[in-house]
Amino acid sequence: MNYFVYILFSPAFNKTYTGQTDDLSTRLAHHNSGKVKSTKRYSPWVMIHSESFNSRAEAMKREKWFKSKTGRQEISKILAEYFKVHS
Repeated sequence: MNYFVYILFSPAFNKTYTGQTDDLSTRLAHHNSGKVKSTKRYSPWVMIHSESFNSRAEAMKREKWFKSKTGRQEISKILAEYFKVHS
């Protein structure tokens, strides 16, 4: 089974969210339907990045990295690229 780390962006609120899951499309639907307490007020979300891993432990390690200072800098680069493509 594959596990994924994903980065969401809320254009309406200029917020990002990083998480991990084993089903990207279902997880995005949960975020956008208000079923996730921490993200429901910032809907709608768009997925701007995802990475695949062979184990949940690897995905969780990468998610933790994205939440570090260096990881947040990488998210800024990913977001800048998203804006370039979608402007």
